[in-house]
Amino acid sequence: MTWLRRHYPFTAHQTVNIFSEIGPLVAMFIVNGIHGIAAGTWALIITTVVSLVTSLAVLGRPPIIPFVAGGVSIGFGMLTLITGDAKWVQIKVTIFNALVAGVLWYGLRSGRNVFRFIFGETFHYEAAGWDKLTRNLAWFFLFTAIVNEMVRLGFAHAHIVALNRIFTGVDIWILFKIFVVMPFTALFMWWQVRLLQRYRLPLPDKPEPASTR
Repeated sequence: MTWLRRHYPFTAHQTVNIFSEIGPLVAMFIVNGIHGIAAGTWALIITTVVSLVTSLAVLGRPPIIPFVAGGVSIGFGMLTLITGDAKWVQIKVTIFNALVAGVLWYGLRSGRNVFRFIFGETFHYEAAGWDKLTRNLAWFFLFTAIVNEMVRLGFAHAHIVALNRIFTGVDIWILFKIFVVMPFTALFMWWQVRLLQRYRLPLPDKPEPASTR
């Protein structure tokens, strides 16, 4: 095991997913601060498309959750451009996270574990591990949906002067996403990866090639 693998817990898949989330938000924050919300929303949409294409190129297949989230981001971004109201970009997080939490809970209740269905052929864990991961993530998505609404509504009319500029409610929401939600998400996912190691199953034996004579 290399030094990087020992100290960096995320796989290439997880790394691409993390940067796919951070990149569009950083682009939106910078462009919004310079050119306004319309230009910032275009930056969000364009960088979201780039991140989705990058995910496909790096991973060789479309990761389901990031692609669905990216599609939702583009859809709500277009609503913001059409209406001129940034709330659609913000409320997207609330709706998407709440829906994901609901789907995960429904899968647990009905005996159809979503993550086991998606990743069961690639990762091999006990059923208890898949259930614990799904339950933890359901609570996580529900919690982040609630917090997103608290920040969105709590700072909706904010105008805070700092660093020689005025930070609006949208600016504060983006900064909160980048510097609070993203690090918290990374730490939470790292914890889940470590937690799952307790439930890892041995890799199934590969069938031996048929002997030829």
